[in-house]
Amino acid sequence: MSRRPVMSDVAARAGVSHQTVSRVLNGHPHVSPTTRTRVLAAIAELGYRRNLSARVLATGRSNVVGVVAQNTTLYGPSSMVQAIGEAALGADLSLTVGHVAGYDATAASRRIVERLVQQGAAGLVFIAPVDAAAEAMRLVPPGVPIVTVDGLPEWNVTNVSVDQFAGGRLATEHLLKHGHRTVWHVAGPEQWHGSRAREAGWRSALAEAGAQAPPMLRAGWSAASGYQCGRMLARIPDCTAVFAANDHVALGVMRALAEQGRRVPQDVSLIGFDDVPEAAYFHPALTTVRQEFADVGRQALRLLLDQLVAGSRTETSALVEPALVDRDTVARPPDRSGS
Repeated sequence: MSRRPVMSDVAARAGVSHQTVSRVLNGHPHVSPTTRTRVLAAIAELGYRRNLSARVLATGRSNVVGVVAQNTTLYGPSSMVQAIGEAALGADLSLTVGHVAGYDATAASRRIVERLVQQGAAGLVFIAPVDAAAEAMRLVPPGVPIVTVDGLPEWNVTNVSVDQFAGGRLATEHLLKHGHRTVWHVAGPEQWHGSRAREAGWRSALAEAGAQAPPMLRAGWSAASGYQCGRMLARIPDCTAVFAANDHVALGVMRALAEQGRRVPQDVSLIGFDDVPEAAYFHPALTTVRQEFADVGRQALRLLLDQLVAGSRTETSALVEPALVDRDTVARPPDRSGS
């Protein structure tokens, strides 16, 4: 084929409609595995690439997507930025990322948004699940589409979130099902919406089980902050189950417990959140709640592209369900009956 292949060529090669090809390209769930495989094979054979960039340019916008990303040293934000970058490359779009350090960086977020708008970004993705993002979003002109990750409903913009509340419940219920009377929680930074939602899920699961919520401990997202909280928990004999804010916090808790002779999971059960790649190689391997960060990133860009092509903002949302990853750090509480 001398000319560049188009979607109808893929449809003809795969023996499907062009609507089916579009569903496969957009990751639509209602496509059979056989059909999906056939379409992907046709795409590979023809060397087809979607020219979404041209469609965006046809609306009078640039082909540059801006990302405002909070704390990209953390696994979650960095994974989402990478997924957005890969998806943007596949759509022939350019990506400009503004990195925001710290948990409350309103001034920095505002400067980044101002710069991205001045550079003519066609749309913005905010991976900044903190209140500072709302302040910065006010600087975005009304005609520029926005997608947030873990944003709040009152922001009235398109949002993609992992169900953090459900994740908090999932972790807590898993520990309660193993016979623990209650679950201690080492929470993440209060400024992060996801941290607050996980805490709410923890409290909800305990209340539903008729279990009293013990005092909550506040950490950051680091192993060092988890270690400090773990030192306090290690001195509490009745503490037999801990839900940590994320996997790195869990690692710090695990280290502190070990130093005080409290074994995981024989004496204290422990569950993390995120499922970072290293979690399977902790000793013991960490039971955790998985967030599909790459999926969130891809969905965020897809929803932004939908707005760019339509030429207007929308207020839709996508919710990604978390999943429990059961490994080796959860067991029944120790028998203290003396028998």
